[in-house]
Amino acid sequence: MPFFSVVIPLYNKENLIEQTISGLLDQSFTDFEVIIVNDGSTDNSLEKINHLIDNRFKIINQDNKGASFARNIGIENSNGNYIALLDADDYWNTNHLVELKKLIETFPNAGLYCNNYQIYYTKDAVRPANFNFNFNKDCLIVDDFFKASLTNSLAWTSAVGFTKEKFYTVGCFNTTLKTAQDLDLWIKMALKYDVAFNPKITMSYKSYVDNSLSKSKYNDIRYEFINNFSKKEKENPSLKLYLDINRYAVAIRCKLNNEKELYQKLKSEIDYSNLNFKQKLLLNSPEIILKTFKKIHEILVKNGIYFSANR
Repeated sequence: MPFFSVVIPLYNKENLIEQTISGLLDQSFTDFEVIIVNDGSTDNSLEKINHLIDNRFKIINQDNKGASFARNIGIENSNGNYIALLDADDYWNTNHLVELKKLIETFPNAGLYCNNYQIYYTKDAVRPANFNFNFNKDCLIVDDFFKASLTNSLAWTSAVGFTKEKFYTVGCFNTTLKTAQDLDLWIKMALKYDVAFNPKITMSYKSYVDNSLSKSKYNDIRYEFINNFSKKEKENPSLKLYLDINRYAVAIRCKLNNEKELYQKLKSEIDYSNLNFKQKLLLNSPEIILKTFKKIHEILVKNGIYFSANR
């Protein structure tokens, strides 16, 4: 039985999957199996990696049902002690699995294991993920997952690990959601179990890659995801804060998309004490101001300058 089962959902990533698999095969820790769930790809994704695949790989083909359905299938067919997720357009440093294993061995009773990661906003503009708590070089149990995740999520899909048992206990990836299934799972994990964090950066996320689900689409589903926890947030102020920041982000997208009714719903459900001055200002700004701000932000990011309204 391998220590890790690496689960990769694959859909039309022929230009990126080879780099992803190469990073996986360069791991210094090699006790793992790989389950690739080909989610109805119509390009040459599988052909691109045929020369890299060895006897540790299992390929499962299915009609296109979405990444979370594919992840659930991959986990169902896994044999490892721990699950490590990897998206087909992300990249692991050679130390990713060995650092994840160190975190697991340091905190064997935790439910969710999170390695640190960095974000490529363009091919050249990269910065570490920004978390809302202080840490040094030592692995730790996070005191408050929700407060820690106000700017960037402490848990990122290609940087986490967990046991199959705990995954099934909280209910798997929610396949009824077309977006935010990962956030849904992290919340359920954090509400039930300790979350362990390794400060060493071992993974790269390419935010500039054009994914099948645009961030500006499916705002109604993001609203549904948030309100799945409406009862829980009443008894958990940190969760309420975290969800209000998500409501704020979706409300901004709604205003930019002229989704007025949903914008008003989201705005009415936010506790304004959970927003800072910049967020309150943007939330109530005219659409033209938001569009101008968005264009300026995109130009700055392309030039390696990044700032967030969450600070």
